Amino acid sequence: MTRVGAVDCGTNSIRLLIADVDPEAGKLTDVLRRMEVVRLGYGVDRTGMIDPEAMRRTVAMAAEYAGQCEDLGAESVRFVATSASRDAGNAADFVAGVREAFSHFGIAPEVISGAEEAALSFRGATGELRGLGIEGPCLVVDLGGGSTEFVRGTDAVEAALSVDIGCVRMTERHLRSDPPTVEEIAAATRDIDAAIDLAAESVRFDDTAALVGLAGSITTITAHALGLPAYDAARIHLTTLAPEVVLEACQSLLHMSRAERAALPFMHPGRVDVIGAGALIWHQVVQRVAAESGTSTVITSEHDILDGIAFSCAD
Repeated sequence: MTRVGAVDCGTNSIRLLIADVDPEAGKLTDVLRRMEVVRLGYGVDRTGMIDPEAMRRTVAMAAEYAGQCEDLGAESVRFVATSASRDAGNAADFVAGVREAFSHFGIAPEVISGAEEAALSFRGATGELRGLGIEGPCLVVDLGGGSTEFVRGTDAVEAALSVDIGCVRMTERHLRSDPPTVEEIAAATRDIDAAIDLAAESVRFDDTAALVGLAGSITTITAHALGLPAYDAARIHLTTLAPEVVLEACQSLLHMSRAERAALPFMHPGRVDVIGAGALIWHQVVQRVAAESGTSTVITSEHDILDGIAFSCAD
């Protein structure tokens, strides 16, 4: 058993997992799991640069995470940075800040490719599915702030592609009104459908045994579909819903005002303004995959790239 620290720094949020991992048994036991919304990708799509205040927030949180890794005895740590850190012109400043925060462990953020991001997401998401009697193939969709990864496989990744649609990117680009207008939704839908078309050229949707959704937008949509009185990760994890139930929940969140979303008891404050775009993306993905594959199984996983990073760190 090895104690590791895993950090996933995305466009919208930063997350930490400290866990005891048994690589041979494929078992991971949480010691600490947390998430903060830092909006590292705020404005990157428009300016090409990380906002200075967003960078300050993120580096400060990285320093807090590093301290917890030390205090809880992590033997090794891996810090993975995604979309905003690939896109931004001042990414080097971010790398330097994180390197200093994690100087005790001698690591820097790894700005990984979309393909590696997809492989880590798949590993984290599918470990428990055989226990549900799902042998595969599975289509794993990791819906982030700036990008969305489509990954297909059974025991390993067969095909994967990262496309530039995400809840922050689509909100900034299209869904500016509160609630979004019909015209804004139509424009965002065109971008989303074009990206799904691109993904379908590389990653087959047909013959899919289960569609598995990851990350905060999808877990929040699932909480809404279940009508939870508070966010409950244990209740959400491995929930299976019919496609029509998911589509209805997506439509509901998309058309709400921000005040109505903020009043939902399971809604994280940092997701209020971007969950509409996340719901629209997930709606289009579920609708397309269900139509092409005929699957009636849409699974939400709380285990995702963060768990994949932890496994890879233990390797």
